[in-house]
Amino acid sequence: MYINSHNEEKGGLKDKAHSQLSSLQINQKDKTPKYKQIVKSVIKDIERGYYTKNDQLMSITELSIEYLLSRDTVEKAYRELKILGYIESVHGKGFFVKSVKEQKTKVLFVMNKMSSYKKIIYYSLLEKLGSDAKVDLHIHNYDLEAFDDIIEKNIGNYNYYIVMPHFRNEYQPESIQRILNKIPKNELILLDKKIAGFEDVPTIYQDFEKDIFNVFEQNLDILNRYEKLEFIFPANENYPKEIAQGFRTFCAFNNITSAVSTSANDALRGFENKTLYVVIEDNDLASVIKFSKEKGLKLGSDIGLISFNDTTLKEVLGVTVITTDFEAMGKRAGEVLLNKLKISEKNDFYLINRDSA
Repeated sequence: MYINSHNEEKGGLKDKAHSQLSSLQINQKDKTPKYKQIVKSVIKDIERGYYTKNDQLMSITELSIEYLLSRDTVEKAYRELKILGYIESVHGKGFFVKSVKEQKTKVLFVMNKMSSYKKIIYYSLLEKLGSDAKVDLHIHNYDLEAFDDIIEKNIGNYNYYIVMPHFRNEYQPESIQRILNKIPKNELILLDKKIAGFEDVPTIYQDFEKDIFNVFEQNLDILNRYEKLEFIFPANENYPKEIAQGFRTFCAFNNITSAVSTSANDALRGFENKTLYVVIEDNDLASVIKFSKEKGLKLGSDIGLISFNDTTLKEVLGVTVITTDFEAMGKRAGEVLLNKLKISEKNDFYLINRDSA
């Protein structure tokens, strides 16, 4: 809906008007009066920074024609925006942004679960955004219906929606896409996972299958100290299946003896010396450490241990990890939001070698 700045030359005004329209949010099915929707949409664009002081809005006639609205509806919306102090009218010239309100950018952050490493993402995002943004956090717990409910209740109430779209593998991609499509794409940022059909949405992601393959390939000298690799991949469907596939592909490619178990108890029941265990969940990590102590096995020699996702506790315990850079992910999401970046960017994934492998 943006035309141009107050100080533009008048000659190029009309051509520019139709090339720089922003997406005025008018929902024909919404019971909210159309003039209220115009008011809300203009205020949102001002708060998002699409307008600055003295930017000119479309005329009443242009807006009516462009969005198939009555003149009375547009006049009523502009009248309310004037009363609220957002715009002013200049006789013979049109309507202009009067004041860019000092209001915090509102962000809804929806993630799959709260964990120590997800907290790192959250707090690094908050640090990057600083005091100019207010971030509300919601958890969908891998449940698509819960996610749908969160979006339905909050759509239109925030300037940006940051979503970590991890759901149980039983859900079809079309169901996830349907819910994400409720969010205007210029307000959506995806974290940690790509979603088909949203290639034009800013995304900071992991490539789970390639990441695990590549990081193991780069650290073959560590893995070759062991006679067998065993991946403890939980039976629940909350983790991307591409992780296990990447592990299997790596082992097959390098002709490495390997196995995949669903729990540490199952894996350790048939323990063989010189086995390296790769674990995702912390309870399996604890089981392997406890087992090694009970059997008098030396971590990093008799038995190997690599855990997913670094935390301060794992650092203190001396556990080798393969991990993405969670702090960088949260910081980058903040940069995308602040600078309106249109990127699709893979987050770094690497191994931190400590005493357990």
